[in-house]
Amino acid sequence: MAEMLVPKFKDFLSEAKKEQPFLRLLIVTDEPEEAKTFHTADRLQEECDKLKYPHYLFKLTGGYTTLEDGVRRFHNKDDKKGFEIDKQTVAVIRGSITRKDSWMDFVSILEKEEVTLVNNRNCISICADKYRTSLRLADYGLTEPKTFLINDPEKSVEQVENAGLKFPLILKTLRGSKGVGVLFVESAKSLDSIVQLINKQDEDADLLAQQYIKTDYDVRVHVLGGKVIAAMKRPVIEGDFRSNVSQGSEPENIELTELEIEESLRAAKAVNGTWSAVDFIPSKNREKEPPFMLEVNSSPGTEGIEDASNQNISREVIQHFADKTNRYKTPTECGYKEVVNIKPFGEIIAKFDTGNSGMPVIHADKFSVSGRQIRWSLLGKTITSDIVRKEEIKVGGLRDYDEDRYVVKLDVEFAGGLYKDVEFTLDDRDERTLILLDRAFMNTLNVMVNPQRKYVITTKYSIDEK
Repeated sequence: MAEMLVPKFKDFLSEAKKEQPFLRLLIVTDEPEEAKTFHTADRLQEECDKLKYPHYLFKLTGGYTTLEDGVRRFHNKDDKKGFEIDKQTVAVIRGSITRKDSWMDFVSILEKEEVTLVNNRNCISICADKYRTSLRLADYGLTEPKTFLINDPEKSVEQVENAGLKFPLILKTLRGSKGVGVLFVESAKSLDSIVQLINKQDEDADLLAQQYIKTDYDVRVHVLGGKVIAAMKRPVIEGDFRSNVSQGSEPENIELTELEIEESLRAAKAVNGTWSAVDFIPSKNREKEPPFMLEVNSSPGTEGIEDASNQNISREVIQHFADKTNRYKTPTECGYKEVVNIKPFGEIIAKFDTGNSGMPVIHADKFSVSGRQIRWSLLGKTITSDIVRKEEIKVGGLRDYDEDRYVVKLDVEFAGGLYKDVEFTLDDRDERTLILLDRAFMNTLNVMVNPQRKYVITTKYSIDEK
């Protein structure tokens, strides 16, 4: 059983005062050996060197991970020492990760280690699937070109026409980047031929058709931590319809309108991106009409945008995550009720209450105080605990008043983790859930509550048997 120790609050405060911005950067990528540079990865490493932050470029081909004596390490194929993963590690995941499911599993390992991910597996999966991205953007009420999924190669023309799409249109593979897998289709005959050809080469290829919007340029916006940090205008390449820098477009700086900023932030939120790139086609009236969102990239590149914006994006990203208040773990979903093991009482159903911003609460049938100790009972067991202090609690809801409660420390076991000396207030919770957990402790457990379900992680079977 892994033992997780919750630090004392005073110790935590004193440590926070001493702490300076710091991180350990893990860059997870895979590129052809003949590639001269990993441009974004190289830039991130350059800035880490200047700031004296340790870093490691983990290449997926041949890379592996080890876990010895509770220490997780990532190794390149010829590196036995590897790179140690800890709570100060920030992992930047590059787009090549999506090429293999086994590579994506490295992201899940990092999530389990509670590493800050840029970005997490769900975000990467959404962005890697252009149609899924389109659905998410639609959920957030964002404007997009009309988009349709082609699910029958034999009826592609019929499906597109029934969807109300007009020629010319854009045909995209669901997965692809840097403008690869994006085709301009001028007629129904061309569509049928191209779809048949792609299907012959790869029967599992997924395709979507999208309304063509004529434009002289599109815009890429970098969003970091809920803020727009840079934007560039990408002119359409002469003789082409694409505007990707990797295809030869020469980007320029652009000042966004307030509406474009707001829509870009919403697009990044739609995929839960921490550092993401939002691509859009501007509307004719940029001040009043929303842009047409094209896609969101979970693996933003710094090539082009640093020159266009005249900003050191790489340093801004590193400095952002060096501040620990900007780091977030990927939470595990839990139910609004789960079973916890409270020493020495055993398994008890607890309510995970996101509305409780105070402290965890536990039921006491009866209690008596003697000096600095309190003797109290629960589920037929009576124990004596040291009184930590008295806490003034504001009781909300129908019982709207303030009261003083005794605070005790208890050890809590949940989902394989042991959390020692968790502070609880004692309260008469007769005819209610015996334990009420608060937001701060849920953060320690790294869980996110699903309000529709109970016992997502645990089961009350053993309690029912008693």
